[in-house]
Amino acid sequence: MRRTSAGVPLTYAAVGATKADDLLAYPPAGFRPVERRVRLGSGDARFAAASSKLLAWGVQRGAGLEVRNIQLPAPSDTDYAGLLYDAAGTAVGTRVAHPEQTYEADGTPQVAAGATADLTVRAFGRSFTAPVRVVYEVAEPGRVGFAYGTLPGHPASGEESFVVEHYQDDSVWLVVRAFSRPSTWYYRLAAPLVRFMQAGITRRYLRALSPASGA
Repeated sequence: MRRTSAGVPLTYAAVGATKADDLLAYPPAGFRPVERRVRLGSGDARFAAASSKLLAWGVQRGAGLEVRNIQLPAPSDTDYAGLLYDAAGTAVGTRVAHPEQTYEADGTPQVAAGATADLTVRAFGRSFTAPVRVVYEVAEPGRVGFAYGTLPGHPASGEESFVVEHYQDDSVWLVVRAFSRPSTWYYRLAAPLVRFMQAGITRRYLRALSPASGA
């Protein structure tokens, strides 16, 4: 039977805090923040190609994670249509729901606010399932991306954002921001191992959209 995460609450309260300019200095209490960035190249074509791959879960798949059980929000479900945040990361309103779901050529749904998915990572001879929900999208001139938050069953509690940015000097960058902490007492006991795994996955995230990867 296919597991559903519809209606399941996130495992943290500071939804959208990956947008805060001062995340690294003032993360949500008890969470460890991180920001990493890598240059992907330059030009409109590079920005378009990287953005398209990003929205097809390309960072996750390129990092070796399996993306399974993608479930789209019901058309009437506006709870996670997305929030609008000010520069300090404070929610100031709701976004208009995603107007039309888009799909890859093989029928795989692209990223959409409110969608849930199971990310599977293999490490140390074991598989770990990490359920997530997309909590906001970024669709601005020169900036495309999204963030997802953790659901029950995820080894960590927190949020990750992935944004492709096209700067005025024509350079194109991938920016990964996150805050997290172990989700349960047994993951807290293994906190150094969890952080080691997270650091390795983040390094793979940064390579996933490089031209060498075929992005």
